[in-house]
Amino acid sequence: MAKIFLSPPYLSGSERKYVQEAFDTNWIAPLGPNVTGFEKEMGEYFGSPYPLALSSGTAAIHLSLKYLGVKEGDIVFCSSFTFSGSCNAVLYEKAIPVFIDSEPESANMSPDALRRAFRYYDEKGIRPAAVIVVDLYGRSAKWDEITAICKEYDTPILEDAAEALGSRYKGEFCGNFGELGIFSFNGNKIITTSGGGMVLCKTEEQYKKMLFWATQSKEPCLHYEHKEVGYNYRLSNICAGIGRGQLEILDKKLAMRARIADYYRKAFKDTPVSFFPDFSDCKSNNWITPVLIDPEYIKTNTEDICIEMNNRGIECRPTWKPMHCQPIFEGCNSFAHYENGKYHCEELYERGVCLPGGDALTDEQLDFIVHNLLDIIGL
Repeated sequence: MAKIFLSPPYLSGSERKYVQEAFDTNWIAPLGPNVTGFEKEMGEYFGSPYPLALSSGTAAIHLSLKYLGVKEGDIVFCSSFTFSGSCNAVLYEKAIPVFIDSEPESANMSPDALRRAFRYYDEKGIRPAAVIVVDLYGRSAKWDEITAICKEYDTPILEDAAEALGSRYKGEFCGNFGELGIFSFNGNKIITTSGGGMVLCKTEEQYKKMLFWATQSKEPCLHYEHKEVGYNYRLSNICAGIGRGQLEILDKKLAMRARIADYYRKAFKDTPVSFFPDFSDCKSNNWITPVLIDPEYIKTNTEDICIEMNNRGIECRPTWKPMHCQPIFEGCNSFAHYENGKYHCEELYERGVCLPGGDALTDEQLDFIVHNLLDIIGL
């Protein structure tokens, strides 16, 4: 059997049409009809008035933080259980990340830990400049609670929905819950542009200002005039063409991923392999299926399980190592979900394995994955 990858791209065929149009019309530059069309179509699908297509999800986070006024020395609260791209941009602006634990039901930012962090800094007379909340593995955060807390402390939210395109919270699409929301179109995401990202802007002013920064902050005159630092962050017209073709089959892709997640749930029933608890307010896009293994069946650590799965031709990875445990963020403050100081996200990392979830997985491949994981843990 050919190697099974974690989350490979799945193409519809119409991606080629849009890319070919770019070649035929010589729109190879990082602007053009595909960029304009992709923004328009994404806005219509997600109910966002001003989507801004950029070169990566990280670029989207960076410009969003800059727009929210984050500057050197500022405190920014960040989800700890996530990929480093969610918080690296804090360092770009020389601000200080403070990490917030997950809670058990959603596996996303803990409202209890978030409130604890606000109270701690409020007593010191410090107000964070922003809160970056991640919708992890396609599962939404508890937006009602988190939004209420941030509103109480008058702090803007940046929603990192990089992994949650197409996911919903109480019927509303993820990406729309913060002052700004971001998507990633990396090669392994639900839809891909090869590499790319997007900011969901709520106002024309947000869109125009971040577009200005993303195109090297060039002043509106014939010669090259610059009064602010700029960035080369715009999505290319070629990549945007891929995105347009991908968006056309998003509903199909979501249904395919849901089938895969359901297959795993049935296959692992009554075994030591369990799932993140179902969160009733969330409809996940099932980007990747993270599972939790009973500690009694972990001989050394989950990384060894993943290595053996890879040796058998199945790409697997541990769940995200929490940011507050990462060497680069050593010394940064963090807040646990539990009052006794225990971090829930550390348990998720110690027990978690991400299984392949590519759209086109067959029942034969899924059965192969299930059989090998159970065999490796001794069943």
